[in-house]
Amino acid sequence: MQKSLAEVFEKDLIRLKKEIELYNDEANLWLVSEGISNSAGNLCSHIIGNLNNYIGAILGNTGYIRNRPTEFTDKVSKEDLINALEETTKMVKTVITNLDSKVFEQIYPDNVFGFEMKTDYFLIHLVGHLNYHLGQINYHRRILCYN
Repeated sequence: MQKSLAEVFEKDLIRLKKEIELYNDEANLWLVSEGISNSAGNLCSHIIGNLNNYIGAILGNTGYIRNRPTEFTDKVSKEDLINALEETTKMVKTVITNLDSKVFEQIYPDNVFGFEMKTDYFLIHLVGHLNYHLGQINYHRRILCYN
């Protein structure tokens, strides 16, 4: 499970990086339109913050301090997003790979949803969360930037 989770996160974060790289005009990363409340850049920042908090800070003791509201308001350069994705990918793979295998059966240290859950359950949720937003970013790019 541990190796598989690390590989799935890595694969999907690489896909996210490729989506961001496909934006030819950096300004398009920050476009929103009717019915779309978040830009691709902000969704990408949100994924980076989410994983650095829930995997990095909580499971890996990286010291990361999350500022969730700015994930949806701040605009950074495409280069900064890509660099942050690369660093996040390395961190996620390292933390998950180096966890004691017993951690996956233990209760996740943060009561995120108002109920206790095992760490493996929450990590599977985080994969789904990543892919949900990855799909939104792909759709955003195809609809807003190439029509």
